[in-house]
Amino acid sequence: MTDTNDSRGRQLPRAFAADIPTDLAAGRAVELAEIYALDAITDAEREAIDAYVSGAPEAERASFNERVRQARETLAMSFTAEEEPPADLFARIVAQLPAAAPAAEAAKTAAGAHAEGDAPAEPAADELAAARQRREVRRRSAGLRNWLVGVAAAAVIALGGVGIGAYVANQNDPLRQVVEAQDARQATVDVSGGGTATVSISPSHDALVVRMKDVPPPPAGKVYQMWLIPKDGSTPVSQGLMDAEALSKPALVKGIGSAAALGITVEPAGGSATPTLPTVAAAPLNA
Repeated sequence: MTDTNDSRGRQLPRAFAADIPTDLAAGRAVELAEIYALDAITDAEREAIDAYVSGAPEAERASFNERVRQARETLAMSFTAEEEPPADLFARIVAQLPAAAPAAEAAKTAAGAHAEGDAPAEPAADELAAARQRREVRRRSAGLRNWLVGVAAAAVIALGGVGIGAYVANQNDPLRQVVEAQDARQATVDVSGGGTATVSISPSHDALVVRMKDVPPPPAGKVYQMWLIPKDGSTPVSQGLMDAEALSKPALVKGIGSAAALGITVEPAGGSATPTLPTVAAAPLNA
């Protein structure tokens, strides 16, 4: 199966199978992270995903959990940035949907029924009618699931995209609020191995934004990991991972009030529970 691209060249999910177990067996657990985060699945499907992920290799499990965290964080930031969803949100979602949609599927089914001379669907009055309805549901299930996945992906795209430092270019973007805050200040530090990290700090927003410039991709099998280093000397707190793709995007870090510095380390794919020293970059956060 191949990926499709929307009108802006962004990649949308591949067509999924008619059921979650088939997708899991095909190795698409990580690709299901967004619909999992958006609760666009049934309880049974959630249980199947949980069971698979709990027994998956550590790197795959960490990647899945990270994408779920990022999707939920993006949605949370987008909805807290505005008192209510933007008026054109639905139009933006629909504009980015795959071609197939429930309405189209329903129209296709109705046309087929009329072509065969069937009467309009009536509530099931006997077992035969009920069996026909179940057959139609099974026949259309794959198309409906692919539409649902498309809605979930398009919603995340419309609300800011998925990935560390996803940037929504509007006045309510939380990254822009930090960078353009009246009390914002910047610090640029060198990164071991090349390039720089620029940190924009806003105490009033209790947040900072990190931008990497000319930083080489992490070695194969490795990722950059950000940490807030507490003022009280307690264990550093992970603030997310940066792979080669994420290096080109700004990253938002919240809850900086109790931190003395932001540190960046090189860790195994999937990240670590504690930093692997030495840091490749460290930016003090105090005035």
